[in-house]
Amino acid sequence: MSTGAPGPPRGPEPSLVQELLAERRELKVANERLRLEAGDMKAAAGKPDPRLRALEEENRRLREQLAAAREERDSLREGVQEALQEMKRASR
Repeated sequence: MSTGAPGPPRGPEPSLVQELLAERRELKVANERLRLEAGDMKAAAGKPDPRLRALEEENRRLREQLAAAREERDSLREGVQEALQEMKRASR
């Protein structure tokens, strides 16, 4: 005869517990993987970009070319000024 009184509380079904434990393990593994990836990214962020050295070298080379071009310009300007002065002296 059923008294309608509840019986002892039943726990979750074993298959549900196993599923939750498996999901927990998967999440722990995913968490560890992400933690390692984040560490790798932080370490890589501190390293200089390999292209930086090539760009610095190109910058140095261009600065040297610019300095040489300026010297040549100044030399030509002096030559033109001297030529103009000689022309003025000759025309007197």
